[in-house]
Amino acid sequence: MSELNYGLSEMALEIRAMVREFAEARVKPVRAELDETGHFPAELLRELGKMDLMGLYIPTEYGGTWEGDSLPNIVAVEELSRICIGVSVSFAANGLGADPILIGASDEQKKKYLPPLARGEKWAAYALTEPNAGSDAGSIRTTAVKKGDKYVLNGTKQWITNGGEADIYTVFAVTDKNRGARGVSCFIVEKGTPGFKFGKKENKLGIRASATRELIFEDCEVPAANLIGREGTGFIWAMKTFDVSRPGIAAQAVGLAQGALDEAVLYAKVREQFGKPIIANQGLSWMLADMATKVETARALTYAVVQSIDRGSKDYSKFSAMCKVYASDVAMQVTTDAVQVFGGYGYMKEYPVEKMMRDAKILQIYEGTNQIQRDIIGLALNKEYAAAAKK
Repeated sequence: MSELNYGLSEMALEIRAMVREFAEARVKPVRAELDETGHFPAELLRELGKMDLMGLYIPTEYGGTWEGDSLPNIVAVEELSRICIGVSVSFAANGLGADPILIGASDEQKKKYLPPLARGEKWAAYALTEPNAGSDAGSIRTTAVKKGDKYVLNGTKQWITNGGEADIYTVFAVTDKNRGARGVSCFIVEKGTPGFKFGKKENKLGIRASATRELIFEDCEVPAANLIGREGTGFIWAMKTFDVSRPGIAAQAVGLAQGALDEAVLYAKVREQFGKPIIANQGLSWMLADMATKVETARALTYAVVQSIDRGSKDYSKFSAMCKVYASDVAMQVTTDAVQVFGGYGYMKEYPVEKMMRDAKILQIYEGTNQIQRDIIGLALNKEYAAAAKK
């Protein structure tokens, strides 16, 4: 199958080939079972850890393999997503949970928490969302009150990916109720801390292999040394995390859409109606052509944004939002069209495309709904053009 030359590094090409082989050999045979049972893919994550793939986003000085090129991690997420996004989300959520540490933590905190994540010995999770604070992340109600050399956390987090499975949690809580978003702080909370427990595992439409749980804090005492940065900087870390993580969501979307396209084309070549393969029908071949074009466009935009961030671009919120919103919309459309190509068979669980369509929907919702992404893009455009008009 022909592929565009994106100028990927030798490492990125090696990672892509390695993860593609792993996904085909180890993930594909169990993806239907994982989806049916909702079993967390701990064994697969451990294998990825042994392959030195859990530290692709962590700098080498903290035990990872990142040296300024984020595309190896992006292509790893993409290849896992091509086969099973439930597994890829469980893999990628470690990076999301670690991002506030990478962005805002002290060197001492990084040396303590990042090496075991890089080795795959521990997993991470990001805890921002609450029952009454989804898109409006600044309205969280979990509190952290300082008492001596500790903070006491109380509150509930909702829909936390890797919840209950992760060992290290970056948790956002209010330290000053009078300052709104500027009163939010971020803490590193370890699994097993007294007063920290988990709610039920959610029964989801898609990405069913991933673990999604409530986090419950009841007088949970966290060392003051686990505060990331200063009090009141948590919302900054949260938004900066999303700026760097949203291209990862786009990578999930690209991989999922590519997987659905692969299935649709292969099926269309062997399924015969009216005495010929259905791919010979112009209407269907045009549908496949549009699907392929959108997948490649989403990939190109995603890679370009990642490379721009790596090159030190300072203002990339708009572009992160663009690749997330575009790629996730493409994934939803391409997986839906793949079901259409399969016809009645596509609606049956014996074929993978119905799972892919169910999995795709979350990409338009988590890490900021696509409506929020469009708000971010629109506000940025308004600001940019207003500034240009003053010149």
